[in-house]
Amino acid sequence: MSPLSVVIIACNEADRIGDAIRSVAFAHEVVVLDSGSTDGTPEVARGLGARVVRTDWPGHVAQKNRALAEAAHPWVLALDADERVGAPLAEAIRRVLAEDPPVEGFHVCRRNHWLGRPLVGGGWYPDRRLRLVRRGRGRWVGEDPHDRLEVPGPTASLHGDLEHHPYRDLGEHLSTLDRYSATWAAGTNRRAHWWDLAVRPPWRFVRGYLLQGGYRDGTRGLVVASLGALYTLLKWSRRWMEQQEQGATIRSGPATDRRVESEGRPRRRAMDMDP
Repeated sequence: MSPLSVVIIACNEADRIGDAIRSVAFAHEVVVLDSGSTDGTPEVARGLGARVVRTDWPGHVAQKNRALAEAAHPWVLALDADERVGAPLAEAIRRVLAEDPPVEGFHVCRRNHWLGRPLVGGGWYPDRRLRLVRRGRGRWVGEDPHDRLEVPGPTASLHGDLEHHPYRDLGEHLSTLDRYSATWAAGTNRRAHWWDLAVRPPWRFVRGYLLQGGYRDGTRGLVVASLGALYTLLKWSRRWMEQQEQGATIRSGPATDRRVESEGRPRRRAMDMDP
């Protein structure tokens, strides 16, 4: 079987990273990139045999590419601290590592949990993600915080689910929307228009709740679809506000320059103004 490295980025995940590491006990190496935890995350990871690398936080995409670079083995599984490799997926990974097929990466189905139960609609399942790649072939791309892993060559799919527990409670979900919308608005080059604020949020709700079957999750599906619409409103509103601030700065720039120039120029005395 080809050796496998598992790479995980983390910050203050002491209560969750243990389950993530234990779910990949079959791996030959687990590397955790820790960006300043204060809750004992590095100690928990080391106690389970992981190699911990302490780093700063350059952003989601850059940090995950750092993690890929730390891997020592031919195959790399990219995992988040709030994810678990289920038993069927673990068996599928072991099988392809033994066979070493002529592909550069494998997609997995991620099953997202909300309030302790998996979501089946709303576009949350199957949430296909490229996660297992040959070392040196995968690269994370995208606009923070929305990253994705890519390889230049052919890919295949694996049987089994990657269990994802992104939010401990509703409060964490809301704080994540707040943080992610601010990150996206500050980093994107896209312009926000009035129709982005007026059309995108309700469309996000209709798409998730009706077209993608969020209603199948009952009240949970309704809440999750509403939170998706809220996130869309937040990120485009913030982008619009940043444009307004940038525009105000640009408009005030020339006037400020003229005022400084005027103040720096010697004033003409009254007699100089006489004909």
